[in-house]
Amino acid sequence: MGHYGAEILATLKKWWGYEGLRNGQGEVIESVLNGRDTLVLMPTGGGKSLLYQVPTMMREGVCIVVTPLVSLMKDQVDQLRQRGMNAVAIHGGLSPRKIDIALDNCVYGDVKFLYVAPERLGSEVFRARVSKMKVSLLAVDEAHCISQWGYDFRPSYLRIAELRRLVPDTPVLALTATATVQVAEDIMRHLAFAEPNVIRHGLLRPNLSYVVRKVDDKVEQMCRILTNVEGSAIVYVRLREKSEKVAEELKKRGFAAEFYHAGLSHTERALRQDEWQKEKVRVMVATNAFGMGINKGNVRAVIHYDMCDSPEAYYQEAGRAGRDGVRSYAVLLMDSYEKANALKRLEGAFPGIPAVKEFYDNVCSSLMVAYGEGAGVSFVFNEYKFAEQHKMSVSAVRNCFKLLAQSGYLMLTDESDHSARMRFVVSREDLYNFRESNRDVEEVMLAILRQYEGVFTDFRPIDIENIAFHAHCEESRVVEVLRTLWRKHIVEYRPRATAPMVMFLCDRVPKGDVFIAPEVYRMRKESAKVRLEAMLNYAAQEDDGCRSRFLQQYFGEREATECGVCDLCIERRREGRLSPAREEEIARTVREEIALNGSVEASVLARKINVAPADIARVVEKLTAEGEICSVGGGFVKKNR
Repeated sequence: MGHYGAEILATLKKWWGYEGLRNGQGEVIESVLNGRDTLVLMPTGGGKSLLYQVPTMMREGVCIVVTPLVSLMKDQVDQLRQRGMNAVAIHGGLSPRKIDIALDNCVYGDVKFLYVAPERLGSEVFRARVSKMKVSLLAVDEAHCISQWGYDFRPSYLRIAELRRLVPDTPVLALTATATVQVAEDIMRHLAFAEPNVIRHGLLRPNLSYVVRKVDDKVEQMCRILTNVEGSAIVYVRLREKSEKVAEELKKRGFAAEFYHAGLSHTERALRQDEWQKEKVRVMVATNAFGMGINKGNVRAVIHYDMCDSPEAYYQEAGRAGRDGVRSYAVLLMDSYEKANALKRLEGAFPGIPAVKEFYDNVCSSLMVAYGEGAGVSFVFNEYKFAEQHKMSVSAVRNCFKLLAQSGYLMLTDESDHSARMRFVVSREDLYNFRESNRDVEEVMLAILRQYEGVFTDFRPIDIENIAFHAHCEESRVVEVLRTLWRKHIVEYRPRATAPMVMFLCDRVPKGDVFIAPEVYRMRKESAKVRLEAMLNYAAQEDDGCRSRFLQQYFGEREATECGVCDLCIERRREGRLSPAREEEIARTVREEIALNGSVEASVLARKINVAPADIARVVEKLTAEGEICSVGGGFVKKNR
């Protein structure tokens, strides 16, 4: 560790009770303390939170942490408070008053960590308070989401650039588990890094065995794996319906299994996740809605029943296995139709530009937004239901939204808890006249006016149950009245939901006036194609490859090494073979040692190279047979020609 080593260890001991850091953590913390903008590539579960928490506790001021995961925010805040560190979180589920109090505490109080969802960054209130804060660090979790060409681009992340301009002298720590060289450069550009600074660490997971099984009967192979590998497991599938069917099939065969997807209620999802965490359910069959923010170390197998569309998504999901360091397995099941189906999905995921314009029109119509209206207003949006109604894939829906967001029309926010909100958009006099002519809504409107102040000036959080109680009616009646008032332009109303929301970035325009830049469309589709081809290449590796090394190289690891535990490495070891890359690595070390010292002994090579002595012997024998080196007095030297 560098200049701050002793201070870092003292802080770690004081607040966390830890005696030391994991490999790579010290380098990152030193970089942050030196005021350098830093991008860190570290696998999920690698201890990323300490990278911003430790330097924050060593300096004055507050650390702003941008993360899309509301559940993770709440967990982090609770954990920090339990350790005596003051932390707050701001997300859509809070009332304006609670947000005001939290921000005031960041400006005038002793708050050290402010967690915030990216959607909140556009708020004028938020930006005004940040300009008054002493911000010591800006931490960006899931930083790959800011890259428009990455696999998981989220338009709301582009607002972080605005936040950076408010605190130009504050260093940025960007964190991600998955970023190619191109995406890493894009992240640093969007976050206005003073200079390039990427720290890659821990992409090799020595305890995680990557396996690809090419089979026709996926159910049989899945059951065989779950029988042979004990412990908790996740089975990933693409579709909701399939998660239910596969879970049912596992139950029939005696496995304690359950399914999980975004179509379940928030309560049901929380219950199932809790049962899995507590080992009441062994196997969770899920769509990719499951897993983000989950901290469970003893997952022994992650099985992909269906192939991911990118190595980024696969590495993220497969990496949920074996976080406790014990041998675990990441298995991809491939049948003879996998490649054809994947290529077909790619085409379906990118409707042409005319179809994107039609999509825009359909979304506006479904939300009943009139032409020339909508700017700044948000609506709860069920992307799955919309996809089903309009015979689209969910991927196509999301890609359309990303194109429309980049073009300044609509943005689909991440799922979070949104309280119901409303405000009147007419004068008190106009409202009185409306009530006189619409007596059927009188009780509900009076209940709102009596219970909530400021509804003529600001969006106020409202409690539907409370209004229904005072209006002596059912909650459904209150919702019906609010929707009626919105359609008649009496109120602006946003219903409560734990769901994604569509935000209108500008007023609705005729679909013929929607402009999608053709080059943006082409680049997004080409990027998706490159990622899919890389995923297919991962699955198609032959006997001389290594699945872990493939992933390391994909993410820009210059010194990628063989894992020795993937299916290809194990098969070679069983047959007594070395891969060409491993053979060349050993040969290069032999040549370097001889060039440096004139000769080298076998015992020295065994210490220098982390492979079996028999493998070193095979390479040395080959170099000797080819006349490149020869044996002299128990060592090896370059042969004179």
